[in-house]
Amino acid sequence: MTGQDMWVAYCQLHPEITQEMDAWAFGALPDELAGLVLAGTKTATASSYDEHLHYGEPVGEVGNLSVVLDGQDNAVCIIETTNISIVPFNQVSADHAFKEGEGDRSLAYWRQVHEELFTEWLAEAGLVFTEDSKIVLEEFRVVYPTS
Repeated sequence: MTGQDMWVAYCQLHPEITQEMDAWAFGALPDELAGLVLAGTKTATASSYDEHLHYGEPVGEVGNLSVVLDGQDNAVCIIETTNISIVPFNQVSADHAFKEGEGDRSLAYWRQVHEELFTEWLAEAGLVFTEDSKIVLEEFRVVYPTS
């Protein structure tokens, strides 16, 4: 199913929705991470605040809906943002790392993996990652399909 098809199906069930469709895949391991979302293991994600600024992308807002895509651009589910905060990388909590649901769900694992990703992605944008780089922490819940 395409993202558009899933969005139309969801909006038919919720005609009050006026938001435009937003569809994306997780930047690293999109199939694996989308699977963790469907399993209920992954209820949070993180992105670089500096990347948002550099590319002119909005940070997002509580209540926003997004179609999560897999690595082949197939729609997996629709999530609703429930919380957003911006903190320095070195202040991301163990609780947030656990909610991201990756690896052993520890803060040490989260920091190792995300330091590598943010370093690479910021370098591609001509930016530098530091321990003080701001990170956008987003929590979400699956709203479609419902089990």
